[in-house]
Amino acid sequence: MNDLLQEIEEAADLQAVVDLLHDRVEHYSWVGVYLVEGDDLVLGPWKGPQATEHVRIPVGQGVCGAAAASGETEVVDDVNADPRYLACFPSTRSEIVVPIAREGRVLGEIDIDSDQPAAFGDADRELLEHVAGLIALLA
Repeated sequence: MNDLLQEIEEAADLQAVVDLLHDRVEHYSWVGVYLVEGDDLVLGPWKGPQATEHVRIPVGQGVCGAAAASGETEVVDDVNADPRYLACFPSTRSEIVVPIAREGRVLGEIDIDSDQPAAFGDADRELLEHVAGLIALLA
């Protein structure tokens, strides 16, 4: 993970960060960054097998909107058991959403899906919260 973090720190832009996360962490099946615009989250750079239909999500709606509203990381071990989950892909089994915040204000978030149930543990949370902090410095 240290090599991955170093590469992320050296990445030129958000798309490069998204690509590194998707390509280097096997259980990340879809990786996207949403940015706050007004009262909505708007999809920015992403990488995965296909685009999501959820390109604009109101803050407070779904798992992504909940993370943006609270400023807290959301981990969903079983998306089928969470009524907040906005279905994107039939293969998705779990999700982690990490807010990107600076000075207490949420600027966006990292949204990652996995085709494995309960795929996200403490190491994922620590990695992604660190990456979100790096992104916040650039925003």
